[in-house]
Amino acid sequence: QVQLVESGGGLVQPGGSLRLSCAASRFTLDNYAIGWFRQAPGKEREGVSCISSSRGVIYYVDSTKGRFTISRDNAKNTVYLQMNSLKPEDTAVYYCAAGPESACSGSNWFRQYRYSDWGQGTQVTVSS
Repeated sequence: QVQLVESGGGLVQPGGSLRLSCAASRFTLDNYAIGWFRQAPGKEREGVSCISSSRGVIYYVDSTKGRFTISRDNAKNTVYLQMNSLKPEDTAVYYCAAGPESACSGSNWFRQYRYSDWGQGTQVTVSS
């Protein structure tokens, strides 16, 4: 089982930026696709972005395109989510999850069942 730990959340004003990190302990992320998900109060958890193990495949939910960038540094065993031009509607708990290479592929890349290991989440609050 892969253990994931998210960090980097916090309070930021609209238009600001945050970089979330997803680090793995005791396991290498090289062979895993990583997805970022978020859950806002009173809403269902939704897929935000994913990156394949080879970094050849990346997806974003439409609401974050042009503002969020997912990347991975296998040497540091970490996946990042750079979030720019943040909006109040980006407020949520953000989770990273690991799955097989096939998890981040096709039109169902955002399906949670594709990812077997989840972090505990980090809170992002966008407010003035």
